[in-house]
Amino acid sequence: MTELCVIVGMGEGNGMAIARRFAREGFAIAMLARNEQKLQGYQATLQAEGITAHYYLADAGDEAAVTRAFTHLQNQWGTPVVLIYNAAVPRMENILQTTYDTLVNDFQANVAGVMVCVQSVLPAMQHQQRGTILLTGGGFSLYPQPDFVSLSIGKAGIRVLANTLHAALKDSPIKVGTVTICGTVNGDDPKYSSDRIAEEYWKLHSAENEEYEIVY
Repeated sequence: MTELCVIVGMGEGNGMAIARRFAREGFAIAMLARNEQKLQGYQATLQAEGITAHYYLADAGDEAAVTRAFTHLQNQWGTPVVLIYNAAVPRMENILQTTYDTLVNDFQANVAGVMVCVQSVLPAMQHQQRGTILLTGGGFSLYPQPDFVSLSIGKAGIRVLANTLHAALKDSPIKVGTVTICGTVNGDDPKYSSDRIAEEYWKLHSAENEEYEIVY
């Protein structure tokens, strides 16, 4: 059976570039996001390029929806070899204006959704004795910004999750890593193009050392 890479928080930038990079190595792609129209477009584009792609509708911050999506996905296609969590709420809102509800709601997608996804695939990965879990980090985890407070908290949480998951699984064959992107993704930028960034995800997946974070 073709190896499967699942991308949670699929988008036209990093998501599509990561999908193409792993597809080059023979992976089929499964995409999760909340906008079905966009998912259909991504699927059509990838399939036109000869890439096997499936999609499932789920908001990364909705525990029940994500759990259902992973149940359907694994019943249809089996255990993914690679799980990539790329979801985030890029809210621009100053810390002096933000509210309790905003912080809590954004945290669900920015951080807590990671654990729903991990817990959905980890038992089967451990049973098969292989798997990679990669999280999309950000420079706000290192340099938090008051105008992006919920995202700064989210990326700090992603970094902590990657670190602690790596430590918890270091004696197992399951890899955990994060790509901490310290710049704005831009297709015209020689460093921060989606294609260049996608290469960093492949490096973490294929690396034989214990590196778990690439600060890019």
